[in-house]
Amino acid sequence: MKREIIETADGSKTLQIPEWNEQYHSKHGAVQEAYHVFIEHGLRSFKEQQLQILEIGFGTGLNALITLMEGKKQGLNVTYKGVEAYPVSLDEVHLLNYPLILRAQEYRSVFDQMHRSEWNQHVPITPGFTLYKDRADFREIEDKNMFNLIYFDAFGARVQPELWSVAMFQTMYDALLPNGVLVTYAAKGSVRRAMQEVGLTVERLPGPPGKREMLRATK
Repeated sequence: MKREIIETADGSKTLQIPEWNEQYHSKHGAVQEAYHVFIEHGLRSFKEQQLQILEIGFGTGLNALITLMEGKKQGLNVTYKGVEAYPVSLDEVHLLNYPLILRAQEYRSVFDQMHRSEWNQHVPITPGFTLYKDRADFREIEDKNMFNLIYFDAFGARVQPELWSVAMFQTMYDALLPNGVLVTYAAKGSVRRAMQEVGLTVERLPGPPGKREMLRATK
């Protein structure tokens, strides 16, 4: 499916699928959204020094990059699993400007390394960050009681409703450790009810720019 590079409101770029009119990140600011949803209301919720993180949709690698950067500041040791069925090409990666927007040009080579690293292998990216990229469909996930934190960053329910179903959130529930947390930009009532149906405790939180609310769910 065709993808295009577009610029979002905070100057950071993202990928768009014109056929779906769907973006990998918010048009209101890719970097702002990632920090608000996944760092502010996800990563910073934890005091543990060892974290296992699952990302649903590795995509552009933005969430992985900012987690590596923020994890280093917090002295964390992160093992990060990103699941992605349709990887972004290196040509597309080179058009993304996240290190520049983050004022972290020293991480350009780290960002490239994330995308060049082998699939289905644990790859140490920095001393405190190990990456495992799983080239698979989200519905193939079989992990049980593995993760402290899930970044649920799939395409929206408008274009892929099956990814926001009770069955998918049961898979997420099973993958979380007790007291594990799932965060997502989504806030639809149907999504919240699907999470609750599998036993997750769900909070509505203020959303990133362009969205009134987001959801955080705890096992």
